Amino acid sequence: MVKTLNNDQTSPTKKGVGAILFACNINAVRSAMAEAMIKITFPGEIFVDSCGVLPGSPDGFAIAVMDEIGIDMATHQPKSFADLNSEFYDVIISFSLEAHQAAIGLTKSIDCKTLYWPVDNLADLSGSRDERLRAYRHVRDDIQSKLESYLNKAIAGKT
Repeated sequence: MVKTLNNDQTSPTKKGVGAILFACNINAVRSAMAEAMIKITFPGEIFVDSCGVLPGSPDGFAIAVMDEIGIDMATHQPKSFADLNSEFYDVIISFSLEAHQAAIGLTKSIDCKTLYWPVDNLADLSGSRDERLRAYRHVRDDIQSKLESYLNKAIAGKT
């Protein structure tokens, strides 16, 4: 007998993931990308937010590579852990060691799982526009792959 799962059984909320916080250094690239991916893939199903150890400025390259897959990140405003409006997360996923340490500090007062997913930091990236875009696409695709594996669902957007 073949057993099949319907979508309800594989939904992230059935796995106990109803609220995710993504964190990195300045909340302009990695965590912002992840937040945008979850918002478009799980609208109304998963509460999602993102922050940085310190708030940065919007990143044009990140906005451009997300737009390539049909995800608008142009209105994202980077913020820090101190700027968060909620402390109710099921999981905090950090893309940098500094953010992971801050997440561990935050979870001392809340019941929440912390995960550390190292993803390339593009802060000191140099090179031509094409080389930089290639590096940003690699980071975007790495985050997308990790999210799809973790949540067992393809990330929405055009490919």
